[in-house]
Amino acid sequence: MAERYGLLIDLDRCTGCQTCNVACKMENSLDRVSGIRVETVGGPRLDTPSGEYPNLSMYYLPVPCMHCNEPPCMPSCPTEAIYQRQDGIVLIDDKKCNGCQQCLEACPYDVLVYDPEKDKVWKCTLCHHRVDQELEPFCVLCCELEAIFFGDIGDPSSQASQLIDRRKAYVLKPELGIDPAVRYCPPRPRQQ
Repeated sequence: MAERYGLLIDLDRCTGCQTCNVACKMENSLDRVSGIRVETVGGPRLDTPSGEYPNLSMYYLPVPCMHCNEPPCMPSCPTEAIYQRQDGIVLIDDKKCNGCQQCLEACPYDVLVYDPEKDKVWKCTLCHHRVDQELEPFCVLCCELEAIFFGDIGDPSSQASQLIDRRKAYVLKPELGIDPAVRYCPPRPRQQ
């Protein structure tokens, strides 16, 4: 199978510290936008725990571009600025992007961001410039708790694929059938 890069995010390890967000901004010289956001998932209000005391639960959900195998943002772009590399990384050609923002509505994960200062759309690039040098994305490198793992999810024998299988990792919105390259290890149930 062809090489396909992706992320495995361990929700059991993520503490919502925002280091991935800051790392993205630093690595890509961003000011107003970032390629990843961290959501708090809990009860009826996302920032509150679910359940009843003492059995409460809440976790953090880092959401970067999913680098979908069938990216819905690509056909929505009238200037064909969005493209996919052979290794599955989805990118935006800054020279072709006219800032129309049609791709924002097409993305079911709401991960494309409009930068009004530059009149361009931006998103996570999986730090392709680092990957091309055989380095990990910067968010992976900076995550103190090792909650984000990078690897070839197209190779069943790779460490990433084995972790995905062992931890029964899942994708967000599987019903869309667009095969995201970002997988999530569910938080483990807490012992009472």
